[in-house]
Amino acid sequence: MSAELKLRLPHPVYPGTTYEDGVPGIMLKSWEFNGWQPESLSWKNSCYIHGGLSGGSAISTKGPDAKKYLESLCINSFENFPVGKMIHAVMCNEDGIIQTHGIIERHAEDHFISFVGGPPICAPPEAASGFDVKVEVLDWYLFQVAGPTSLAVLEKLTGENLRDLKFLYHKKSKILGKYLSSGKDITVDLARIGMARNLAYELHGPMEESAEIYDAVYKVGQEFGIERLGWHTYFVNHTEGGFPQNSGHFVTPAMISMFPSADGSNPLESTSGSVDPTDMRARFRTPVEVAWGNLAKADHDYIGRAAVEAELANPKRTTITLRWNPEDVMDVWSSLLKPGESLPLLSMPVAPYRKNRGGHQDHVLYNGHEIGYSSGIVYSYHFREFLSLGCIDIDAAEIGTEVKIRWGDYGGKTMDIRATVAVMPYLSDGKFGQPDPK
Repeated sequence: MSAELKLRLPHPVYPGTTYEDGVPGIMLKSWEFNGWQPESLSWKNSCYIHGGLSGGSAISTKGPDAKKYLESLCINSFENFPVGKMIHAVMCNEDGIIQTHGIIERHAEDHFISFVGGPPICAPPEAASGFDVKVEVLDWYLFQVAGPTSLAVLEKLTGENLRDLKFLYHKKSKILGKYLSSGKDITVDLARIGMARNLAYELHGPMEESAEIYDAVYKVGQEFGIERLGWHTYFVNHTEGGFPQNSGHFVTPAMISMFPSADGSNPLESTSGSVDPTDMRARFRTPVEVAWGNLAKADHDYIGRAAVEAELANPKRTTITLRWNPEDVMDVWSSLLKPGESLPLLSMPVAPYRKNRGGHQDHVLYNGHEIGYSSGIVYSYHFREFLSLGCIDIDAAEIGTEVKIRWGDYGGKTMDIRATVAVMPYLSDGKFGQPDPK
C-alpha cells in the first residue's frame, strides 16, 4: 500500500468491511452485513442502502462548452436534456467498445455532474483540447436507497412529498437536522434511478457529510425494514434486473489500464471461466451487445461513432437472461464430494467468489457451437434459481431456447450446464423502470 494513497470512508466502517485499491485512494467496501439472504430480498420486500459506489466516480464538467465536450464522448444525444434531468450515458473507444457508463445529471445550462468512471479516466487528455470547459473529480459519496419502501424512508428524512420526482430526474433536498447527529439540516442531491427495475433513489453530496447521512438513512429506515446492502450481494440486483454492469458482467479497456497485474502478464488477475483468459475481447462489450444500441444517436459526432453505427446496421449479438438447470447445478456441487478434480464452486449469491467478476466469462453453446458468453452469475434467493446474463447470437436469443453453459476454468475440468433463454429483465417480466408512486 503506497504512502500517497489516502484512506477513504464512503460510509461508517461496520463489521465485514474489506478494502479494495482504487483511484484515487483506498476505497473501503463493506462485503456483507445482515447476511446475503435478507440483503438480496430487500429490493423486493423493503429497501436497502448501499454505499459501495462512493468516492472517485463523481465528475463535474462545467463551462460554456460543457455540453459539446460531453457530447463528443457519449453516444447519447444531449438535445432533449433540460436542467434537472439525468441520462444513462455510455462512452466508447474508437472500436465501439464500452469504456464506461453511468449517470450524467444536468445541474445548469453549463454544468453537468457525471457518476461514471470518466471522462478523466476514460477520455484521452487531448479530448478536452479546444473546449472551454473545466473538468474536476469531486470527493462525493453516492448512496443508493432502493426498494418498495425507499420512498417512505426518504419522505420521512426530508419531510417532503417526493412523489412528483420522476424516473431519471434529480433535485436538491434536505435531510432534516432532527435525524442528524449535528442537529442541522444538510442539503443533498436527490435522484430517482431504477435501471435495475426497482423503485430506487440516490443521495449525493460531499464526502465529509457521508457518515452522518448514511447513519440517518439507516436509523430512520429501521421502521421500514431497511437492510444495509454489501458488495457481496450488489450484483444480484443487476442480473435479476437485466442491467449489465461494468466490473460485474464485463470489463473495459479503461479498467485494464487502471488495474494492470504486477508483472503485466494478465490485465485482470481475477480473469477466469471457460473462455481463454488471454481473450480480452470476450470480456468487453459494445452498446449493441448489451441492448443499449437505442441510446446511440446520430445527431452528433462522438468517439467510436463509425463502429457503433456499423454494428447497429448489422447486429450480431444481444444480451438476455439465462436460467440455469437446477439438476446440473447440483452436479457441480456434488463434484466437491467425489475423488479427483472437482469443478469450480458455484458460490452463493454470486459466482465466482472474486472481485472484478466481469473478468469471468463462460462459453455458451447451442447445438454444439459457441454462440457467446455467460457472465454475472448469481443465485436469486427470491426466485430460488441460478441466473446469469448471456451475450449471445441474436438468432439463438428467442425466449425458451435451450443452450449450454460451459462451467469451469480454461485448461481445467469443465461441465456443460443446461440453461434456458429467459426474459430480460427477469425481475419485472421485461418492463423497463417503475411506475410513478401513487
